Amino acid sequence: MNRILPLAAGILLALPLLALTPDSAVVPTPSTINSGRLPAGYPVPYGPASVEEIKSVLGRILGYLETASPVKIINRDNHEPVTDFAHLPTDVAFERTDFLITSYEWGVTYCGMLLAAEATGDEHFKDYAATRITAIATVAAHLRAQPAPPTELTGPQRMLALRPVLAPQSLDDAGSMCVAFIKASRAGVHAPALRPWIDNYIQWISTGQFRLADGTLARNRPLHNTLWLDDLYMSVPALAQMGALTGEQKYFDDAVKQVLQFSGRMFVPQVGLYRHGWVQEMEPHPALHWGRANGWAIIAMAELLSVLPEDHPGRAAVLAQYRAQAAGIAATQSGMGLWHQLLDRNDSYLETSASAMFTYAIARGINRGWLDPLAYGPMVSLGWNAVARQVNALGQVENTCVGTGMGFDPAFYYYRPVSVYAAHGYGPVLLAGAEVMVLRAGLGAKAEVNDGSVQFAPSPSRH
Repeated sequence: MNRILPLAAGILLALPLLALTPDSAVVPTPSTINSGRLPAGYPVPYGPASVEEIKSVLGRILGYLETASPVKIINRDNHEPVTDFAHLPTDVAFERTDFLITSYEWGVTYCGMLLAAEATGDEHFKDYAATRITAIATVAAHLRAQPAPPTELTGPQRMLALRPVLAPQSLDDAGSMCVAFIKASRAGVHAPALRPWIDNYIQWISTGQFRLADGTLARNRPLHNTLWLDDLYMSVPALAQMGALTGEQKYFDDAVKQVLQFSGRMFVPQVGLYRHGWVQEMEPHPALHWGRANGWAIIAMAELLSVLPEDHPGRAAVLAQYRAQAAGIAATQSGMGLWHQLLDRNDSYLETSASAMFTYAIARGINRGWLDPLAYGPMVSLGWNAVARQVNALGQVENTCVGTGMGFDPAFYYYRPVSVYAAHGYGPVLLAGAEVMVLRAGLGAKAEVNDGSVQFAPSPSRH
């Protein structure tokens, strides 16, 4: 199993870097030791990454995903490829590639590509998202016009790829792709063709998904009346973006309500972290602080705060909750720069997708003025350097936990497999890199190594 354990990672990553560090030849004399000039054997690059270094990592991911997740449409009657979108055959479907381009994970990837285009100025990132989102909307519209209604569609390819688009049945089906479609539309991607699907997705979030009596979005699995922390991302950013798109207050109100009502049940203030799951009829409520679920939560709040009007009555409470979680996340970062699968259990493995999520959401907080760069900038710098090391030469993101249900014991999380085909890793790494690029090009350009440590502003003693 391709899993990083803290001790193994320290050995495997540190040795080659020590060998390549130019200062490693410095003789450790009493003079160099006492002056603090003896070089440290950091297991990951320590100084802040440059804009060009970050862009190179994002470019490798784009290059890999262009080949691993192409748009392939086939005629299901004869399995022949279809290239003319203007004359689609009646029975058409997406052919399966390494990644499913209509999944919630890929909704995050599209958002990451759009943000990377904005940060780098490279339209190839935007083209990746635009090509696939346009294809999805075009094929879905074609199938909707066929005699068979969406609920009667048959065949594994069509059901697997397009049923969630045509007839969402869960927040996983609707939320992430809704965000991607809205962001693409607002970026000028074939806007008229996207709005019907945006409306279709948001209708499920607003009126289709099961809710508790107080309106909190919930599921009836694995047990009745269960809250999944993941669902903050699968609902709140879409509601927030819909509010920004339409100007309707009700979407902002619902998004704020979800953050605060989830937090009231699931946030553990003593550690500044969320539990993964909460079951209404369970007592006590186990607190398993799964990394990626906490990533979904802080990204949801960052996305909401990015568009929530300054005068919204719930803004102060959401911002306070965001800052409380940011402090908890900062306290659990490992010396390797990554975060653990279970955040407060250092013998659980180091995991990439959660680490990228935290890096993105906290870098955005610095860039938007919600967080102090002096306190959080070094953490973000180290986090990105560690995440970037997980992008291999092919552009694959390594050490990402596969799709994960809900558990109530630590072993469930400790032994979840990791894979370069775990789709959850790609979007967060793109988002993190793009946001750290903004940080480094703006306020973060002031970052320096002072007395051996990364600092994001001059020391007060220098004024």
